[in-house]
Amino acid sequence: MDERRAIVALFGLLVTAVIAYMAYRFVAALTVAVFIYYSTRRFYRALGRLRLPKRVRAVTVILLLALPLLLLLSYTLVLLVTETRRFVDTYPVIETAAANVAWLEGLEDLPSLSFESVVEAYRAGRFDAIIDFLVENAALLTSAITGFFLNLFIVIVVSYYLLIDGSKFYGWLERFDDDAIVREFLEAADRELEAILFGNLLNVIAIALIGVGAFKGYNALAPAAVQVPYPALAGVLTGVASLIPVVGMKIVYVPITAAMSIPLVLDSEYSLLVYVAAFLAVAVVVVDTIPDLVLRPYLSGERTHVGLLMLAYIFGPVIFGFYGLFFAPVVLALGVTFAHTALPRLLGGDDAVDATLPPDQRRLDEF
Repeated sequence: MDERRAIVALFGLLVTAVIAYMAYRFVAALTVAVFIYYSTRRFYRALGRLRLPKRVRAVTVILLLALPLLLLLSYTLVLLVTETRRFVDTYPVIETAAANVAWLEGLEDLPSLSFESVVEAYRAGRFDAIIDFLVENAALLTSAITGFFLNLFIVIVVSYYLLIDGSKFYGWLERFDDDAIVREFLEAADRELEAILFGNLLNVIAIALIGVGAFKGYNALAPAAVQVPYPALAGVLTGVASLIPVVGMKIVYVPITAAMSIPLVLDSEYSLLVYVAAFLAVAVVVVDTIPDLVLRPYLSGERTHVGLLMLAYIFGPVIFGFYGLFFAPVVLALGVTFAHTALPRLLGGDDAVDATLPPDQRRLDEF
């Protein structure tokens, strides 16, 4: 009997090791999926009042989260192409770049956006440098594109099935309960994770509103030549970019600052750079620093200490990379919850008291 148990245990360890390795390879996608699950679970449960099937509710939640983001990014891309084309037509950017970058040679005169013009330019050999550059880096480009779509597929699938079958996985874990320790830990960890990761979504919304208000307020005081283009869109993108670790909102307001500064320098209107500096100060202080230090910790967590949570948001991206913004708070929440609920009882101390219960209320496991 002991030999059979040893064989089963060895097989279980082998399967666990393989699953752990697979999870490690796609830890970024799985972490984002957990974030989406806890961020949208309240809305998913609210749809249950309409008596919709689970699959319909899960698809609705994911579409309502993905479609606005897709439309926002598409609209941003169209505006970026339009404004870039207008800037190129106004200033000799292509000529300067072609003189310094080898694979841009031959693009001094961009063809018009028509099929005949593009074909004619291709036959004239004006795209040869770009084609050679793409061929030389085809493997890297292909790997990056396929990796992105693979991780996106994993995020969607895992989020979908967590919404549908998350309770089943929760029930499976409770089968290993011992003196109600597992159940108490899972309930506390589940509440804390929802508070933290749902707070991340609230933080995005809050920063987006602050960004829209700050950029519109700046435009009301600045001259037309140095106003923020599309302030509402810029504010919303700033909120979305706050999810990106380390760089964060800087990928929005730094390019905006550069886009406002370059025409002024080229036209020798240096006096207006004061307004650009004022915009950068508003973006850094009002939109970036204050919300990140004040709002994010207080919008996340019920039991986790604000200072520890702030450190997790700071060190997580530095240590783990892209997914560290979500992964480090998750690990912190699990560790703090374990220390509050399970650890005292495992060490033989007094039973942990749930702070959410009144002091005179009895627990089921006490009977």
